[in-house]
Parts: sequence; C-alpha cells; structure tokens
Amino acid sequence: MTQSMNRLVERQIQKALAEGKLRGLDGEGKPLPDRSGEALTDMATAVAVRIMAEAGAMPEEFKIKKLLEAAKQSYKEAEGDDAKRVAMALIADLQQRYNIAVEARRRFMGS
Repeated sequence: MTQSMNRLVERQIQKALAEGKLRGLDGEGKPLPDRSGEALTDMATAVAVRIMAEAGAMPEEFKIKKLLEAAKQSYKEAEGDDAKRVAMALIADLQQRYNIAVEARRRFMGS
C-alpha cells in the first residue's frame, strides 16, 4: 500500500474506534485464529475458503486433507508391517484424491 493509503486506512480505523463501531464484533477480546496455512495461498482463494468454512460448506479438498492427516497419524501409530502397509496404501489413495481435487479447483478458478 502507498503511504497515503496507509494514512487513510489508519484514519478510518481511528474514526470507527472513536464512534464505537468496532465494539461487540464477533471474536472481540479473543486471539486471532491461526491462519498460517493460508500463507502459501493466494488472497482470493484464502478469502473464498474462509467464507465457505464459516457457512459450513467445505470444499472436497479440505475434507480429504483432514482424512489424509488422520491417515498419516494412523501410520505413525501402526504396529506391525501389515498395519503400516494398509495405512500407507490409504495415504497414497488420499494423497492422489487430494491432488486431483486441488487441480480441479485450480482449473475451475482459472489459476
């Protein structure tokens, strides 16, 4: 942002504070949510995903990612070669499904 834009934004924030417009907002007094996972995502996608999450509509790739994380944890906890083999097969399947879902979203969004 340019210096003049920064000053304009800061004045608007100070004005809203003085008028009490920033009181009683959702999450007031709570720590900001961890959004470190958005660091490598473009801003438009990050905002779209956040809006969908707040509406309770998660894209398929995020559901698969959660399953993938759980499968990786199962692999770490697996005892015996057979259990590890089954867990690794599940991880491979979920990883492939995740990659397909990500690519489909990218093509759909044109990025």
